[in-house]
Amino acid sequence: MSPATATSTRRTRPQGHRPASNNTVNQQLTPESARPVVENDDYAAFARRVLRAYARRVATGDIEALTRMTTLAHEIDAAIGSAVTGLRDYGYSWAEIGSRLGVTRQAAQQRWGAPQ
Repeated sequence: MSPATATSTRRTRPQGHRPASNNTVNQQLTPESARPVVENDDYAAFARRVLRAYARRVATGDIEALTRMTTLAHEIDAAIGSAVTGLRDYGYSWAEIGSRLGVTRQAAQQRWGAPQ
């Protein structure tokens, strides 16, 4: 095989590819900054619009969907519980959580705190 032929059949690595190591993250594809903050107000507004649209749809005569709506209410309550647990793990006090929910810290702890 001539040197010219050997060069043309040799495989080349894609640009930016590094040999295997303990770190398998492709640095060119991974941003160095943290993920952007989700706009919670916009997300909550979207969820409200979806729920209101669902209520309007049920109100037009889909009585069977009324049961599914109550299931959604249970899901929302469970989601609030998960959010409260996450906020507690993050370091927020029961007083801070209760004030955002319009209840006392004791009421928040009784409803969403770990059972004793």
